[in-house]
Amino acid sequence: MAEDYYKTLGLRRDASQAEIQKAYRELARKYHPDLNPDDKGAKQKFQQVQTAFDVLNDAEKRELYDRYGSSFENFSGGGPGGGSPWGGGSGGGGNPFGDFDFSQLFGQRSGGGGQAQNQFSDFFHQFRGGGERPQTASRRRGGDIQHELTIPLATAVTGGEVQLSVRRQTGKNETIAVKIPPGIDEGKKIRVRGQGDSGPSGKHAGDILITIHIAPHECFTRRGNNLLVKVPVTLAEAGLGAKVDVPTPQGTVSLRIPPGTSGGAKLRIKGHGVAPKGGTPGDLLAEIQIVLPEEIDDQGREMFRHFAQLGPQDPRAKLRW
Repeated sequence: MAEDYYKTLGLRRDASQAEIQKAYRELARKYHPDLNPDDKGAKQKFQQVQTAFDVLNDAEKRELYDRYGSSFENFSGGGPGGGSPWGGGSGGGGNPFGDFDFSQLFGQRSGGGGQAQNQFSDFFHQFRGGGERPQTASRRRGGDIQHELTIPLATAVTGGEVQLSVRRQTGKNETIAVKIPPGIDEGKKIRVRGQGDSGPSGKHAGDILITIHIAPHECFTRRGNNLLVKVPVTLAEAGLGAKVDVPTPQGTVSLRIPPGTSGGAKLRIKGHGVAPKGGTPGDLLAEIQIVLPEEIDDQGREMFRHFAQLGPQDPRAKLRW
């Protein structure tokens, strides 16, 4: 049974472009293989989501899919490249569709009825590129492929290589390697040249245009080129001062906690944030979180009473509506 792309993304058939993109982002994060290393079926589900999005996010492909279903590629002008799937000359006023029987499209012969002629006119206009002067089939460039890709924050910060599943005109999926530059931002695009759909002659392939989305990290948050991480410390470490190990994109560093540090204080580690290629590295901001023991005995309570007597203060004195 042919796959229902709308059902794959959990959408109604009248879903808007924004709904399609939102559903893709949620499902891509849910099934991304890098985020589901123990789920053997995640990769296949991710590829199904990617394939469905590639079709429904492209207005022309979606229109053909809604009209012809899973066989829409047979009517898509030789795939996303836009070339004629039936060959034939493109000049001299000849019929570029050869002896193709238009009753397959309109339910009647192309010579009968004004309605069929109007449909043929729209269909012919689509493949002629809106009246532009056509190129010869041997020189026509293949179509670009649009993709959206969700990557982990660590990959976005440090760069790396990811595997991308691409559905070819033949219907087969091909996996290609894509290099991610360090410091890439949410929504940025990567162009992979020559990996799009082939032209009618099998040459002059288009490109793949990849829109990058970044999955949230469990501990780190990005703010421009700075990174924010919450660092838990004990009451003794905050009160007496200490040195604690903190992970960074460049490796583990030793962070000095000054004596008397309050919870919520941010300590800056210069140059250990996002380092974009050719740009200035950001900083790592370590936000201190004081963690108390789960259970406090009598001696511990006596110590807290002693702290309270050292210097009476109102920590909420500046709190205002």
